[in-house]
Formats: sequence, C-alpha cells, structure tokens
Amino acid sequence: MKLHILGCHSATPRSAAFPSSQVLEIGNELLLIDAGEGMQIQLRKYKHKFNKIKHIFISHLHGDHFYGLVGFLSTLRLIGREKEIHIYAPVGLKEIITLQFKITQTDINYPLYFHELSAIESTQILSTDKFTISTIPLTHRIYTNGYLVREQPALRKLNIEVVRQYPEIETWAFHNLKRGKDFIREDGSLIPNHLLTLPPPPPKSYAYCSDTQYKPDIVPLIKGVDLLYHEATFLESEKDLAIKTRHSTARQAAQIAREAGVKQLVLGHFSSRYPDESLFTKEAQDIFSPVAIAQEGKSFEI
Repeated sequence: MKLHILGCHSATPRSAAFPSSQVLEIGNELLLIDAGEGMQIQLRKYKHKFNKIKHIFISHLHGDHFYGLVGFLSTLRLIGREKEIHIYAPVGLKEIITLQFKITQTDINYPLYFHELSAIESTQILSTDKFTISTIPLTHRIYTNGYLVREQPALRKLNIEVVRQYPEIETWAFHNLKRGKDFIREDGSLIPNHLLTLPPPPPKSYAYCSDTQYKPDIVPLIKGVDLLYHEATFLESEKDLAIKTRHSTARQAAQIAREAGVKQLVLGHFSSRYPDESLFTKEAQDIFSPVAIAQEGKSFEI
C-alpha cells in the first residue's frame, strides 16, 4: 500500500500548489481520492496510469475536491476507456456530472456507476478480495466523509523447510495450509497448521480525513491505523478562523493522531496564507510524532 499526493492545498490552484487529490496504490490497482482541479495533469506528470483507476472517492462537494473530475471522465472517453468506473460521493454529484455531460452532449462509452452517500454513521461502502473501504463521517460546512481503507488479511505463508519434512504433504494441500487449515495424515493424525506455516504480515490501513473541524469522536474509527492524512488548514494562531470555517489546525490534527495511536501522521490542505509550511510540522510535533507534510509528487509507503 502506497500513498501518492497529487494535490494538498486548499481553495484555489496555483502554479505549484494543487487542490486536494491523491492516489492510493494497492497492488496493481489505484484508488483516486478527491479530484481537485488539475488532477489529471498531476496523474500524467507523476506517471499514474489512468486505466488502473476503477474506484473514485469524493469527500464532499466543494469545488477544490471535485472540479477536476468531469475533465478526467471526459478524457477517459477520448482515450477509449472500456472498463467500468465507480464513483463514491455525496448525494448531488451524479446530478452535477450528468447535467454537464447533457449540456455538452458528451457521450460516455464506458460503464459509469455512482454510489451516492448520505449516511451520517460510518458505513462500509466497498469490499474486494484485496481491501475494504468505510466512510469516516466528518463535520464541515456541508456533508463530508473521510475514507478508511483496510487491507484484507493475507494468507499464511508456508514454512517450507518444515513442510518438506513430511513427504505426504503434496502441493495440492498448500492452498488449504495457507488458509489456516491443519493437515490430516493418512493415519488420521493431525499436523497443526501453526507448525507448517508462518503468520502473514498484519493488514495495512490508511485513513483520509479531509475538510473537518476538530472531531475527536472519529478516534475509535481510525484507532491504530498505519497512516493518517488529516487536514491542517490553519495554525493555532488562526484557531478562531478554523472554528468559523469548520477546519482544523495542525495542533488539532496531531491531537487526533495521538489519541488514535496512529503510526504516522501526514498533514495537508494548507491555507495559502502561510509561506512556510514547516510551521505546520513544528506545531504538530509538540503533540505527536512522526509527522510529515504532504507535498505534490510526494509518496508515502504504508
């Protein structure tokens, strides 16, 4: 699992600062999370293949989180996309996209499915053989969700040196062993699975918490995740503005990370009023470590 930052700044795009958008790489699949303006330019710049994107997740319907989406969907048509696309987003996005395509007489030549969200409690919205995704209800000026991605538990690994000590264990039995089953010998005796296999690495997890006011009740949902991306639009010196606009400060993001016991915190969604983004790191490190700053083109191994 690997996180790639396409954009991590708030409100408006600038020459070297793009609004929110990122790609989460899981195996051979790319999940697109938010789609701020310029998103597909960033995909091309950092060489992420459009065809590997099947699922798109939009946190909320403020423009800096989805204005790049209609252009991306149009490009997929132009490059001959045939595979389906699934979009998970608040109620209203389907109407917006459909109207844009209707007025511009744009015909989509691939299956496009909208999964509109309105629940106010955490809900699992996708489950595959590789991962699950659930919503993280956030509090912003409009209906907003973060997203929690968890890998499915991996199969156990064969302890091949031990397995070879038992000639009767042939390759046909390997699959069952990896799935945790014991091996039953011809005489009816049993070889416990834990003697023949090794435990898999623990499943990785990632939590994306975009625009939200300080919201400690999300802590149980994101407890112990490997990587937390949390918005930090402001510093504590502008805490009153954060409260007014329902955003968070770097210190508040760090408090969430500490209370949830996450392994690493990444801060993003910075206001353009701050010329030195290292100030966000300094503020957060007083509360939690390790903490990193999101930057366009930066990647994080999870």
